[in-house]
Order: sequence, then structure tokens, then C-alpha cells
Amino acid sequence: MPELPEVEVLRRSLEPRLVGRRIRSVDVGDLELREPLRRQAIRRRAQGQRVISLRRRSKYLLLDLSGESTLAVHLGMSGRLTLAPERAAREPHEHLAFHLDRGEKLRFRDPRRFGLVLALPTGRVERDPHFAQLGVEPLGDEFSGETLERLSAGRRGPVKSFLMDGRLVVGVGNIYASESLHRAGIHPERSVARISRARWDALAGAIVEVLENAIVEGGTTLNDFTNGLGEEGYFQVSLRVYDRAGEPCPRCGATIRRRVHAGRSSYFCPRCQR
Repeated sequence: MPELPEVEVLRRSLEPRLVGRRIRSVDVGDLELREPLRRQAIRRRAQGQRVISLRRRSKYLLLDLSGESTLAVHLGMSGRLTLAPERAAREPHEHLAFHLDRGEKLRFRDPRRFGLVLALPTGRVERDPHFAQLGVEPLGDEFSGETLERLSAGRRGPVKSFLMDGRLVVGVGNIYASESLHRAGIHPERSVARISRARWDALAGAIVEVLENAIVEGGTTLNDFTNGLGEEGYFQVSLRVYDRAGEPCPRCGATIRRRVHAGRSSYFCPRCQR
């Protein structure tokens, strides 16, 4: 599933190509996504409007439009949001197409239909139920080891589950949690109640480093992700532990292990992450 780096890569790839463009018309398909598509609301809020800015909140891409409207797009597990020529044939599983001026369209394709497209008043985005309970942004100014320590107060669960709880910290999915914990030298099953402030500081730094590196390298493409121009990411070649069970740890040479917890695979080094 695309996480924070992939959505940020998508935003950066589309921003210079979309800001200032006018949406002439909108095509909405017949199939529903994770939630029903509010077709009339999408057309009413998007048609005839200009794209003012692109921003990201958690794993949502937000397109702010003139007319005080915002399109919120979540890629789900297999969604792609890409620019294409106006005359390009409709793709299989293409659910929406925003026809732009200057002969292009922005189309949303999602074979598994776990994605989401919302049309909201810009001033109400943060109060919408999809956004109201979201946690702290790990690339924001307020994120630190002190923040993680404060959020962990009174909790006793494993640190990897803690990092992946979007009500606490947003956008750190399975891949990036595994990579960050390895860099910080923390076992994924260690209880948050047994992590010192120094370790929280190290983990916060590792999270920022991993996410920023992934963004620079275009995100991680394991199955479906591409940026807005259809280009795949290549951070997967830089992964140190994720999906590398049986391989040597790049730091100490011990064999990387895999365990399944709550239905998710965790990859770690038994020597570096005790």
C-alpha cells in the first residue's frame, strides 16, 4: 500500500504540471471505490475550477481548487493518479478522469478499488471524519523523540504497531517502520513502555531519514505505485531488512529474520535489534 513517501512523490511530480490548470470537465465511472463516489458533488466542486495548490495530509493527496473546494485522493492499495494526453484511450479500471485545459487529463485508476476520492469544502477538510483523527506528521516541525515518548505514555504494546497507528503517527507503514526500527537498533516487538528517551530520539531521527531517503528515490514500487508521470520508484533497492529474510544484515552480517505479528510481516536483525 502506498505510504507517506509515495504520496509525497506523487504530489511533487504533479504539482508543477497541475497548478494553474483549469478542470474543464469530469468523467466518473459506474463502479464504486472503498466508499461510494459522490458524483454530483465531485462534478459540482471540480468542473470549471483552477488548481490552486497540491498538499499532502497523511496518505491523502489534497488538490485545492478555486471556489474553496478540495479534492482528496487516497490511493488505497493499487490506485494510480497520472497525467495523460486528452485523447488517450480509457484504461481498464479507470474510475475518474479530470479533463484539463491544454489537452491533458488527470485520471484515477484503481483495479482493487480500495482507493478514495472526496470533494470537500476546503475550510472543512481538517474537520472531516477522514482527517479529524489523524496523528502527527513525521516530517513536520513538531515531530521528535519527545513527541514519540509523549504519545507512548500509558501504552504497553509493541513499538512497530505503535508506529503504524495512524491516530498517533501518520504515514509510517510496514516497510518504513521495519526500516526505521533497524536503523535505530530497536526490536519491532519491544514494548513502548521499555524504550528510553535516547532510543526515542534515535527512532525519530531514523524515521525522518528513511522517509526523506524514500522520497528522494521516488518511493517504493513493489507492485503498483508510480508517480504522476507513470514513473516507478526505486527505494526498494535501498531496503536494508524489509523482505530480506535469510539475507545478511548490512550492518553486522547476522541473518535477517521474519516474524508475523497481527497479520503483518516484520523483518529485523536479531543481533542489531535485541
